Amino acid sequence: MHDIAFIRSHPAEFDAAMTRRGGEAVSERIIALDATRREATTRVQEAQSRRNDASKAIGQAMGQGDKDKAEALKAEVAEIKASMPEWEGAERAATAELTDLLARLPNIPAADVPEGADENDNVEVHQWGEKRSFDFEPKEHADLGPALGMDFETGAALSGARFTFLRGEMARLHRGLAQFMLDKQTRENGYTECNPPVLVNDDAMYGTDKLPKFADDSFRTTDGRWLIPTSEVSLTASVADKILPDLSRPIRMTAHTLCFRSEAGAAGRDTRGFIRQHQFEKVELVSVCRPEDSEAEHERMTKCAEGILEALNLPYRRVLLCVGDMGFGARKTYDLEVWLPGQGAWREISSCSNTGEFQARRMNARYRPEGEKKTVFVHTLNGSGLAVGRTLVAVMENYQNADGSVTVPGVLAPYMGGVTRLEPAA
Repeated sequence: MHDIAFIRSHPAEFDAAMTRRGGEAVSERIIALDATRREATTRVQEAQSRRNDASKAIGQAMGQGDKDKAEALKAEVAEIKASMPEWEGAERAATAELTDLLARLPNIPAADVPEGADENDNVEVHQWGEKRSFDFEPKEHADLGPALGMDFETGAALSGARFTFLRGEMARLHRGLAQFMLDKQTRENGYTECNPPVLVNDDAMYGTDKLPKFADDSFRTTDGRWLIPTSEVSLTASVADKILPDLSRPIRMTAHTLCFRSEAGAAGRDTRGFIRQHQFEKVELVSVCRPEDSEAEHERMTKCAEGILEALNLPYRRVLLCVGDMGFGARKTYDLEVWLPGQGAWREISSCSNTGEFQARRMNARYRPEGEKKTVFVHTLNGSGLAVGRTLVAVMENYQNADGSVTVPGVLAPYMGGVTRLEPAA
């Protein structure tokens, strides 16, 4: 959500930001709606004040025996009551239209976000790790998987396209990855482990900018709840409508949850394999901090996600997204892309975003600086630390062997009960 006061005082700057995001100049319309809303609000308040004053005067006139004055005042009160619904309706209509318009506008990009239309204009920040050299032709995970317990056929038979049934050591490796990520983020990086609901209400989805724009991308239950597309929703919304004490240290939360997306990527893309699923698991990172700390927190969060890839010895690169490829609620985003030798391509495995005060305004999340009476909107950040299924894919492709087996990375040994290699079924 955007600050109306900022738009009124900086209309050209706001329009330039929306144009950068591929939208239209809308400040004039916003300011006009805001003026209409404020005028209607003023009229309603003035009418209420006058009605109250006249009502008191009626009693005084009656007490003084001035029936004519009392009748005139009664007529005025009746006229005010008759006119108020029009102004109240105008206030509601302008407020609803203004709120809906603002709710559909993306966040203002940070100044250092590069220009560009799509992923082709993103800027590589750095690379890490050595790409493995194979003495055989590496396979894609979708070809390796079936013999190792990645059962696409049963998943499709049970639930349709983009669902997978994991079996045996493949399921255990998937679980072990999630546990390893949680342990690293909590024990080494200072995140508090949480176990939030995966069903949330409209307010939680709206506050984290998933509604109204992305309603069609999520699953909704018959009783009106939403299956979370990411635990960013549950974790971030946990501070909604709160005034937090001084945030000298950011609030850092992590959770491993199921996630659900009804629109799992572009039509026709990644329909094979385990990359884009309607149901998947992710270890999410969320930070709530002071505005002056959010840039440093963004860098820290991204490094925490990178640490998982480095511990697994998976080559990756950090990419700064351009304005055209950045998510709706983000003001700045880093993507981490892991190298998949079977595909011979970099693929996104984490996205870490600073949303500034965009989400905080939608959910009314504030803090009170120490020694001050005035509250300030917090800044919120979110990132994947990491997407579990995509990490499983990266391990399979990078640790595959010529016989179709997959070596288990050493750091996962404590989670695998002595299993060091996933062997293909005979």
